[in-house]
Amino acid sequence: MLLLQNLGYAHPNKDVLFDGLNLAVGAHQKMALVGNNGVGKSTLLKIMAGQLAPSVGRVQASAPPYYVPQHFGQFDDLTVAQALGVEPKLKALQEILNGEATEANLETLDDDWTVEERSQQALQHWGLAELSLTQPLASLSGGQKTKVFLAGLAIHQPELVLLDEPSNHLDHAGRQLLYDFISSSASTLLVVSHDRKLLNLLDAVAELSRRGIALYGGNYDFYAEQKQLASTALHQEVKSQEKALRKARETEREALARQQKQDARGKKSQDKAGLPTIVLGMMRNSAENSGARLKGQHAEKVGALAQKLSELRNELPEVDKMKFGVADSALHQGKTLFEAHELNYGYGPRPLWSESLNFQIQSGERWALHGPNGAGKTTLLKLLTGELQPTQGTLYRAGGPAVFIDQDYSLINGQRTVYEQVQQFNTAGLQEHEVKIRLARFLFPKEYWDKPCRTLSGGEKMRLLLCCLTSSAQAPDLLILDEPTNNLDLQNLEILTTAFQDYRGTLLVVSHDAYFLEQLRVEHTIRLG
Repeated sequence: MLLLQNLGYAHPNKDVLFDGLNLAVGAHQKMALVGNNGVGKSTLLKIMAGQLAPSVGRVQASAPPYYVPQHFGQFDDLTVAQALGVEPKLKALQEILNGEATEANLETLDDDWTVEERSQQALQHWGLAELSLTQPLASLSGGQKTKVFLAGLAIHQPELVLLDEPSNHLDHAGRQLLYDFISSSASTLLVVSHDRKLLNLLDAVAELSRRGIALYGGNYDFYAEQKQLASTALHQEVKSQEKALRKARETEREALARQQKQDARGKKSQDKAGLPTIVLGMMRNSAENSGARLKGQHAEKVGALAQKLSELRNELPEVDKMKFGVADSALHQGKTLFEAHELNYGYGPRPLWSESLNFQIQSGERWALHGPNGAGKTTLLKLLTGELQPTQGTLYRAGGPAVFIDQDYSLINGQRTVYEQVQQFNTAGLQEHEVKIRLARFLFPKEYWDKPCRTLSGGEKMRLLLCCLTSSAQAPDLLILDEPTNNLDLQNLEILTTAFQDYRGTLLVVSHDAYFLEQLRVEHTIRLG
């Protein structure tokens, strides 16, 4: 099992990331760890894995954890065997077979005579049969690196497994192997992921936020349902508070109006009565003090209601605060945008695809592009955008405005400020204050406007790009999304999904996230490999 007790972590600059965390993960339990970008999910996993020391509190684990990180660049100087943690045993085994059966070699091998065979079988299981155990990790793709670390699960059979976004960069076959492992494993699992299919295989969800950890006893669908119920109740409370605030302001106006009328009538009566000046002054001071007290009482009540409403609105999910408005494409439905006949491409004498491609994409349709890593998805996208030309067959392109959104959001210029970036897309002639209002709608307040885009997170770049699209006079006829969900948290994934659900142009999506494709109502598929 895994136990967190009063755990806290502060960055070297003393900024506190989280504090007072308590969590128990029982033996053989399978738990998701979710939360918005920046709350510290990956940092928390590193602390559990022993790679970072907490600032306060402690972690207790019944067994050494096996940790699969989200990023692998720090391991590029290792071989596959070193990354798998089997290199010392393999070296000892080789020396023993060469006649050096020393006590040190025998102790290192620890009777694990099948370590090389099991390592090769594990790699083969994850579709890496072609890899050598001496191959450097630097030569592998992101998906291959992930699979190498996942292969270690079969080799070491750990009791406790920590996985940080394990489905990132995996193709469909790799994801299915991962799902099979999670379903059948007897290990204790703690998984950070935005893959809803994976999350539904887990039996509990721990949500990390600025307020701590909240535990939900069910899979992701149960968690989402509970969050929706809470969101509905919160919206109702916001509406009730808005109504109470309007009523209080109306009552305040009516009371002050009545007071002003009474004061005016009283002044006329006093003037007619011919009272001494000193008496009139005292009576007027009394009326003014009474009016000030009345105004103060109402202002206090209105202020309290307004403060409560502001607090409630701050609790609303970020997606509920945003306003989407991606304009419709100007193309009529059913216009042919692409038509391929026996299409193929060769980087050498051999064609890339064993079977040439035939398809027709019409405006308003939603297509998914599927294929394992290395199947040529990027090449096909370059053919569709005109960056490459076919070496075999024909490809008709209708032309027209298209936007290509890759997983790195390369349309965002890191040297520009956030405000300058939106202005580059501002073909609608929005004034400066209108651009800034739009930025605020997409959760970029004033302090973000002069920030360089290179400092933004992946989720922030995605929201900024959506803001750019809504600032154009005309929506693109075609949106091409290349693995757009990688490295997004669940909140930003919901924002992305909501934005493109309402888009009325043509969508072509490269993604291995079946749930995301289902939410986008994808209806056609091109399969490669």
